[in-house]
Amino acid sequence: MNILILGSGGREHAYAWKLAQSKRLSKLYIAPGNAGTASVGTNVNISATDFDAVKKFVVENQINMVVVGPEDPLVKGVHDYFLADDVLKNIPVIGPQKDGAQLEGSKDFSKQFMFRHNIPTARYETFTKETLAEGLKFLETLEPPYVLKADGLAAGKGVVIPNTLEEAKAELSEMLANAKFGNASAKVVIEEFLKGIELSVFVLTDGNSYKILPAAKDYKRIGVGDVGLNTGGMGAISPVPFANEEFIKKVEERVIIPTINGLKKEGIVYKGFIFIGLMNCNGDPQVIEYNVRMGDPETEVVLPRIKSDLLDLFEGVGNGNLHEKSFEVDTRFATTVMLVAGGYPEEYRKGDVMTGFENVKDSIAFHAGTKQEGDKVVTNGGRVIAITSFGDTMKEALQKSFANAEQIKYEGKYYRS
Repeated sequence: MNILILGSGGREHAYAWKLAQSKRLSKLYIAPGNAGTASVGTNVNISATDFDAVKKFVVENQINMVVVGPEDPLVKGVHDYFLADDVLKNIPVIGPQKDGAQLEGSKDFSKQFMFRHNIPTARYETFTKETLAEGLKFLETLEPPYVLKADGLAAGKGVVIPNTLEEAKAELSEMLANAKFGNASAKVVIEEFLKGIELSVFVLTDGNSYKILPAAKDYKRIGVGDVGLNTGGMGAISPVPFANEEFIKKVEERVIIPTINGLKKEGIVYKGFIFIGLMNCNGDPQVIEYNVRMGDPETEVVLPRIKSDLLDLFEGVGNGNLHEKSFEVDTRFATTVMLVAGGYPEEYRKGDVMTGFENVKDSIAFHAGTKQEGDKVVTNGGRVIAITSFGDTMKEALQKSFANAEQIKYEGKYYRS
């Protein structure tokens, strides 16, 4: 089979790395890809949201399946584009159509969906510029801290958690009246703060049956000891020590089954990943958010733990027979440590030459923000490389990741130790 992956981050390198191991694979292309994906497939200089260019490439290269990495092309309707085209409509796309992608594309839609299907989540209200005064009043009914979410996609930056009522009111005014996040914050969801510990559970579904992938936990704050600014994720672990079999069973019964059934009830055909961001509140799962793709850097610890052929699983999604596919998971711990550019998550440099990849032993270096310039690999994003390692314990896996984080060199390198 000829496969095209859309995207350019660590998640897409992990997909490419895993798909390259399949005996069913003939040719693997990544658009646009990065320096890491180039080592397991062929990078193609096409934007993941340029659907006409994607179509041309798919037709010319006899692509048999398209795997969508990031949320943006899904929310913009890449799957619908394929279904509406006579030439493309029979090529499976791994990722939901536009109506299903609203689970991530609109916080308001996803909260309403959870309430309609009795999926446990925090109390909330949604406000617009016109109802700002009511929003300010609603804040007064909540206990601090306050959770404010831009309704639309804001590249992972649209959630603000102020600690005081004054800050919360000022932030709501900024988001609605002054369009702090552009169109993404034309609507703002305010919800009560859930106390607990966060984790992510991932599901792969063909719309009827599903496989529960290994759970993961990522670490967002830039500073050692979990302090400082939020990032896209500084590292991740899988399995999650506090998400035992009993907890995952609750997630399945209270969240996964009602989600799949809810999508079916609403006539939403959903083929792809569902990422469920959860809070473990005293042993009970509460949904914080849905994403309609795998997380990053969680993918870099989840996919290496899947022993089954990923291409075979994706075929099951495309053909609607995922329930027939075997699914096996490595019981060891996987950890990933993210190397970032100096200054990230604020202003950071690009274009710094990277060395030392050949010294990485017993770990996988998944490229996130890198690109190939001639025979050199240079930094090309805030989060640069995810170093993933296995171990019988979390500590053993982390020690390997930290040791190998030292091997890769570039100006301004930083990671959480």
